[in-house]
Amino acid sequence: MTHATISVNEQGRVLIPAQLRQELEFRPGTPLVAYVEDGRLILEERAHLAARLQREALESRTTSGSVVDELIADRRAQAAAEQTDEDLPPAADR
Repeated sequence: MTHATISVNEQGRVLIPAQLRQELEFRPGTPLVAYVEDGRLILEERAHLAARLQREALESRTTSGSVVDELIADRRAQAAAEQTDEDLPPAADR
């Protein structure tokens, strides 16, 4: 893992050192996404970020079925529970 110490200049700019750019194969015009995570500034190549998010979304799926079918089943269960609650007499009458 390559390390470098960098600083922010008066205009708020940061220069990515050559050794880091070479290791990451950044070329002039490489699109990067910057975001803050746990108090850290993260710079990530846009294509890498998109691939990582897709992979994480696929890994987070809990079933092998359709996400839409899962959502509909959850909503039906919630509606059934709400219907059961409405059918109960008020707490004072129980």
